[in-house]
Amino acid sequence: MSDALACPVTGASGPLPEYPLPRAAECPLAPAPAAQELRSEKPITRVRIWNGSTPWLVTRHADQRALLPDPRVSDDDLDPGFPYVNAHRAAIAPVSPRLITNTDAPEHTRLRRTVNGPFVVKRIEKMREPVQKIVDDLIDEMLAGPNPVDLLTAFALPVPSLVIAQLLGVPYEDHDFFQHSSSLVLDGSVPADEARRVSGELAAYLDNLITQKTADPDDDVLSEMAGRVQAGEMTHTEAVHMGVAMLIAGHETTATMIGLGTLALLQHPDQLALLRETDDPKVVANAVDEVLRYLSIVQTGVRRVAKNDIEIGGVVIGKGDGIIFDLHAANWDPEVFPGAQRLDITRPARIHQAFGYGPHQCLGQNLARLELQVVYGTLYRRVPTLRLAAAIEDLEFDHTGTTYGVHSLPVAW
Repeated sequence: MSDALACPVTGASGPLPEYPLPRAAECPLAPAPAAQELRSEKPITRVRIWNGSTPWLVTRHADQRALLPDPRVSDDDLDPGFPYVNAHRAAIAPVSPRLITNTDAPEHTRLRRTVNGPFVVKRIEKMREPVQKIVDDLIDEMLAGPNPVDLLTAFALPVPSLVIAQLLGVPYEDHDFFQHSSSLVLDGSVPADEARRVSGELAAYLDNLITQKTADPDDDVLSEMAGRVQAGEMTHTEAVHMGVAMLIAGHETTATMIGLGTLALLQHPDQLALLRETDDPKVVANAVDEVLRYLSIVQTGVRRVAKNDIEIGGVVIGKGDGIIFDLHAANWDPEVFPGAQRLDITRPARIHQAFGYGPHQCLGQNLARLELQVVYGTLYRRVPTLRLAAAIEDLEFDHTGTTYGVHSLPVAW
């Protein structure tokens, strides 16, 4: 079993680490070494973030499982103690709509109920055949085109963009607009004014589409939401902003997982061979969960705030204290995943927290799993000689957005 990226853990620097903690340049797919050190020695500890505040950092899998579903732990980003990712998020929070991403029960429950239906397992499973066709068609185009090629632009971005456009009822010919806009909204280095402007353009775009779907509904999610607006179950504004959130999340994260997952598998040829040679869908499904565990691409942590005092792990998280859950550190917790530094697609990995946990866990996780199952079960089998066309140390990794990935992934075959 390959240990290509099994990096040693080094000590955290100083009594109050700055978060986010830096990754080691020599092992870019591993969690920050300091996060792994803290998980062993101080699994619930204070850290300092960009604005000088000192929220709690939670790094152990068991502690995250205990806290994330706790009703005393809130997703309300208007609470003064909420630990914003950056100044960009802090500036737009007061003018952001109330969605499933920043509300608690009962409002969160009501909003999630209005959009949950299209993402349940039975409905998503019906998309397997259409997703398979999208993947096969894109591989055909890639094989007929230049070699080497950037896998992100030729394959990783088009797959989820086509899928989410089809699911929502968004014209795919507009993909350049919504892909570029999404990247700006998620980029923490973009000024808040620019992010607000781009968010407004996306909202106007979805507003127009939902208005069209109200008058002329189709078999898609936006039409379903338009019907819920007419039935009085949600407002038009809520539908617009939920549409924006689903459009952004529906392609950005899965594209990142296709690219970074391919890189991880290429770095572990024994595991890639197991995946390439199997025709067992259960093996492929397990491989997807193991790659999700191994990479945990949400690099900013899950952010929450305590609504009441919470005693856990020998500390008291006080009312109004911010809390950050480092998902990658938890997913490499050796108490849950022995030998966690190894990518092992035979490992039972379903209890990973790459999608979060509790009532706010990712709405689109069933769709993401299906897309990744089709991609991982098809790409390496159809292109068995796929290889990296650049040294890993020459790749440029993204440290600015919500998700961690590569800006491009040159591959050849």
